[in-house]
Amino acid sequence: MNHKFTFAQRTQWPLKTNRIVTAFGHIKRQNKEIIDLTISNPTQCGFHYSLDNILSPLSNKRNLFYHPSPKGHKVAREVICRNYNACGLGLSPEQIFLTSSTSEAYMYLFRLLVNPNEKVLFPRPSYPLFPFLCDLNDVNMDYYSIKYDQGEWMIDVESIKHFQDEHLRAVVLVNPNNPTGSYVKINEMTTLTHFCGQQGISIISDEVFWDFQLAPLDGITRMALNRDVLTFSLGGLSKSLILPQMKLAWIIVTGPDDLVQKSIERLEVIADTYLSVNAPAQNALSAWMTIKDQMQEEVLLRLQNNYNYLCQELNSSMDFNVLPVEGGWSAIIQMPGVIEEELVVLKLLNDDYVYVHPGYFFDLDDGSYLTVSLLLPEELFQKGINLIHRTLANLLKQFNHDEKGDRYV
Repeated sequence: MNHKFTFAQRTQWPLKTNRIVTAFGHIKRQNKEIIDLTISNPTQCGFHYSLDNILSPLSNKRNLFYHPSPKGHKVAREVICRNYNACGLGLSPEQIFLTSSTSEAYMYLFRLLVNPNEKVLFPRPSYPLFPFLCDLNDVNMDYYSIKYDQGEWMIDVESIKHFQDEHLRAVVLVNPNNPTGSYVKINEMTTLTHFCGQQGISIISDEVFWDFQLAPLDGITRMALNRDVLTFSLGGLSKSLILPQMKLAWIIVTGPDDLVQKSIERLEVIADTYLSVNAPAQNALSAWMTIKDQMQEEVLLRLQNNYNYLCQELNSSMDFNVLPVEGGWSAIIQMPGVIEEELVVLKLLNDDYVYVHPGYFFDLDDGSYLTVSLLLPEELFQKGINLIHRTLANLLKQFNHDEKGDRYV
């Protein structure tokens, strides 16, 4: 046996499961029916998928032939281009690269923009996938804050303006953010654009949830409208058409003409090296886009109804607060600070078979929070929320009877 064998340092993650994952696995092995309020896979949420409209376009004889293209098939890029230009973006198909996923899109962009151990700024709170993407691409992470103030989430632009680092190569936006559900506002974009222009860095805007706006908003913007700073906007079928299994996403390159052209030339080499996008999804895209509005309407109605119920159920109590959601698939429940997040998650799992994420999973670290997905069928979602409300009320009642007055853990 060779005892000198080592794995790459970039994969040295702590692989031991935590208490929540262990409890979830234990209950699953007992074949208990769990109300999973963490679910982000739309194919498991009872939405209507038309066999004819989704599967028939895959029976295309062009799928029997291989015509590799670094950017992706031109017809597919033209479909995406028309979809964006209908919103007034003025794009060319030549500014679009197809990838198999937004995770792959990040990898392309990190390879394009960032030398080993240089830095990228990410939002906090946000989704915990980013540290893994950075580790795998030898990127150092730093963070800017999205703060909740006076009833809304906003980017702490002042902290970004004072961020000085010669190794900083890009700022990542999630628009709207997950899990806060907050869109980037025009005034925030203006400040970020000025900062990035001064620092000579680019913007990466992840806009996979863009189409799922839950509240009427003025002053929000797609970052692809930005022509002053090199900007990469990401989207994909996983969210826009609730088809994560079809593995098709894209990068849109905008900004100053010279930097756009240089980026396109280099991205072509990167994309040509992998050629990962499958032909059937590209060939089917034109047909799938014809049902986009229909599919999104069904999802939006579900999201809106579940969010309304969540607010109605929990905001009826002075002790709990559902934070406002502008868009996306998630919502945040703010609990009294005396209630510890992991206790609630484990109690819900073990006693009620309801699974939620603690706030710390998303770096919500300034209080006690739970995050829930709004995707579940309404009857199941309501049942889960009722159980959460009951458990939170009981825990708070126990604390109020605790003579010590300590944080209830």
